Amino acid sequence: MGGGLKKGDEVTWNSPQGDIEGEVVKEVTSTAHVKGHTAKATKADPQLLVKSAKTGKMALHKPAALKKA
Repeated sequence: MGGGLKKGDEVTWNSPQGDIEGEVVKEVTSTAHVKGHTAKATKADPQLLVKSAKTGKMALHKPAALKKA
C-alpha cells in the first residue's frame, strides 16, 4: 500500500481546521469521487481513503500527506 501505510493504520493529516486523526480504509488505484472531489489515482501513484475518527467523514489523500499516528 502507498507510503508504507496499510488498511487499519491510524494516521493524522493536516487540514484547514487543523490536524485530523483517522484510519486508513483502503488504497485507491483508479479515479474515485469523494465529497465532490475527483482523485485521479493510479497503480503507480495511489491515494488512500481515510475515515476521520471525529466525524466519520471520508477523504482521499496522497500517502505523503499522511503521518502514522
